[in-house]
Amino acid sequence: MNTLEYVPVPAFADNYIWLVSDGRDAVAVDPGEAAPVRAYLAERGWRLSAILLTHHHADHVGGVAELIGDTPIPVYGPAAEGIALVTHPLSGGDHVRLSLPHLELDVIDVPGHTRGHIAYFQPGGADASPHVFCGDTLFACGCGRLFEGTPAQMLASLDKLAALPGETRVHCAHEYTLSNIRFALACDPENAELRAWRDQAAALRERNVPTLPTTIAHERAVNPFLRAEAPALQRALGEQLHESISDRLQSFTLMREWKNRFR
Repeated sequence: MNTLEYVPVPAFADNYIWLVSDGRDAVAVDPGEAAPVRAYLAERGWRLSAILLTHHHADHVGGVAELIGDTPIPVYGPAAEGIALVTHPLSGGDHVRLSLPHLELDVIDVPGHTRGHIAYFQPGGADASPHVFCGDTLFACGCGRLFEGTPAQMLASLDKLAALPGETRVHCAHEYTLSNIRFALACDPENAELRAWRDQAAALRERNVPTLPTTIAHERAVNPFLRAEAPALQRALGEQLHESISDRLQSFTLMREWKNRFR
């Protein structure tokens, strides 16, 4: 079996469309734009065999119609969001089995950013790391805005992702890392690993290298939205917002509201 390659294809201002390929066939995850996918496939000589969607926003689904054209390519996506052109509607607990390229994926319900958002988890093996395609739920050092869900839903969704194996490679859909780190440092200024990540991420972006994928273990250490219970973070958050914080849901809710207006 060929080794799989995981490629972040830039789109729009800061999106990544992930391509997973065995060197001949490729799956596209959240292709909001067709042109960069078509160009990359042509450059590598890959054939598009399937499309995976995490949620209904246009910057994640806008390229689907053009990519499939008149070809019967299977399109997998959340059952709860009624996305046009989805041929295989999915909910948490479902399993996706693709043959070209060979991929086995578990579907996880992760509502919050949208009501029906899903993620795709590829378990690891003896010679391969696990991977998760999490759309706009989990970002490097951040999480998605709550457009349709509640803070409790998003926190529960992030808990599901944080419970994945620490070595899981995190393939999120936007290059938001530097701005997320600035906010994370405001919430968690005593975090030495976060300060080191700030320097590493800045060096990557100076060379125009993606900061993704990260890992679940790394996010547990540096992402404030996965650390809502941390005493040092709650203390800094309370001082910044002049609030008395009683539990991790309140901590998470205040952080997410602050992030919405943080500049």
